[in-house]
Amino acid sequence: MNGFGIAQGQVAWRDGDAVALLEHGETLNSVMACGPAGWAEARDRGEQAIARGDGVPLADVEPQLPFSVADYVDFYSSREHATNMGRLLRPGSEPLLPNWQWLPIGYHGRAGSVVVSGTPIRRPRGQVKPPDADEPLFRATARLDIELEVGFVIGVPSRLGEPVSAERALEHVFGAVLVNDWSARDIQAWEYQPLGPFLGKSFATSISAWVTPLDLLPRVPLPLQEPPPLDYLRAERVGFDVPLEVELNGEVISRTNARHLYWSVEQQIAHLTSNGASLRTGDLLATGTISGDEPGSLFELWRGERFLADGDDVVLRGDGLAEVQGRIVG
Repeated sequence: MNGFGIAQGQVAWRDGDAVALLEHGETLNSVMACGPAGWAEARDRGEQAIARGDGVPLADVEPQLPFSVADYVDFYSSREHATNMGRLLRPGSEPLLPNWQWLPIGYHGRAGSVVVSGTPIRRPRGQVKPPDADEPLFRATARLDIELEVGFVIGVPSRLGEPVSAERALEHVFGAVLVNDWSARDIQAWEYQPLGPFLGKSFATSISAWVTPLDLLPRVPLPLQEPPPLDYLRAERVGFDVPLEVELNGEVISRTNARHLYWSVEQQIAHLTSNGASLRTGDLLATGTISGDEPGSLFELWRGERFLADGDDVVLRGDGLAEVQGRIVG
């Protein structure tokens, strides 16, 4: 894969197993803010350096968080995932809540706990309420889960008070990463009503060490949405054809594709900024769990009967994107 990252305290361009060191920088944020012309210039310098043989081996590079995360928003953009979760959590009821088909649902996560691939994931503690208990307990989660997602990284900021149209949304997107939005399902279940996820999500979110430019990811037409979205969410129905997989302890347990997303990144950005909220350099906009061919979370895959144990190794992979790895520690 090809992409931007940080290596040995410098902005770096990766081409396969070779890495070109371009300029001093602890994060990619200054490059990201330059816009498409600056991105192209940095990429050209990296490709030329590697062509000259001036790259260093990828094996000699220590993974680092590639950019300073400004804000982190996690959406809920896979219809298959939302339907699966609705059937598991609300059996006998309509799986999709009424608003899901009209807008990209999302919540604001904690930017400070976004970590780079390879960071050990410590099992979080929090309030849980067992079904047979009269009151909650404070303990380590027993229902630690993964969420297979793609994250879009904002480069060019927008102005506060000025919505970004779906047609111009990609002008602000620097690139994409894989995301594992680790989730403590028992903590989440007790706390999420009425205001949504909090401590069950905020303990760790892992991302790739390398950010892939969007033009390196193949695009694919998407089906028309029904009901038709409101005018501000209407955009060309094109997504990303990125095969994805989940590996647990060396065994691939699920495969799906980013093309199954119902809400596109253009629609996510148009909705996020529709009230005048601004984009900032370093914003991370995750898709939410991507299910489709197969589930993108263990909750769906194992129907809530099994979760991660201490010592488990999880690796998420996507064609054209750098992998995301994490090991569970007690």
